[in-house]
Amino acid sequence: MKLLKTLVITLCLLSATAGTYAQKNNKTHETMILMETSEGTMKIKLYDGTPLHRDNFIKLAKEHFYDGLLFHRVIEGFMIQGGDPESKGADASKHLGSGGPGYTIPAELLPQYFHKKGALAAARTGDQGNPQRRSSGSQFYIVHGKTISEGQIKQLENYGFVFSDEQKRIYETIGGTPTLDAQYTVFGEVVEGLDVVDKIAGTETGTADRPKKDVVIIKVSVVE
Repeated sequence: MKLLKTLVITLCLLSATAGTYAQKNNKTHETMILMETSEGTMKIKLYDGTPLHRDNFIKLAKEHFYDGLLFHRVIEGFMIQGGDPESKGADASKHLGSGGPGYTIPAELLPQYFHKKGALAAARTGDQGNPQRRSSGSQFYIVHGKTISEGQIKQLENYGFVFSDEQKRIYETIGGTPTLDAQYTVFGEVVEGLDVVDKIAGTETGTADRPKKDVVIIKVSVVE
């Protein structure tokens, strides 16, 4: 009888240990990126649900592709955009926004990833020449956005936009740019440094929404 009790206790302990091990090994690993800019540092989480965009961004970060580039297009209440390799050391008169690494990425449009404030998304060319909505290989934007009223959300729903209860709550309280949902791939979000997004978004701009004073991406690194 004692032997039987011992066996039962041992099996229970083994089962509990196995369960804990499984939980630890099934835990989702989220890649974090540090983006140091001339206006401060942002910590960004890359989504595992968009692996093509995640892996590409990690690859470019490790190659130091983004280091020294500019946030070349800034629209307060909308977004801040960077990642054009032609922006590095660019003269103030140079037209920016068409550069890239020479390839595009298939769209990864998922409804759970939306354009809330701080969302990281891939820029792309328009639907007419890009019906598959493939993303730029390097250009990205971070949503600044603004809060949206319940009436405005209902208006958008009348035009075919679909929002979950969580999306409505976030758009009404935190803000974002819901008109971009399902149009561009969202593949991450700022988890620390939203004040930096605010600061960059508030920069005075000139022609083509380029900041009059360069906003530089000093370094992008992967948090190991």
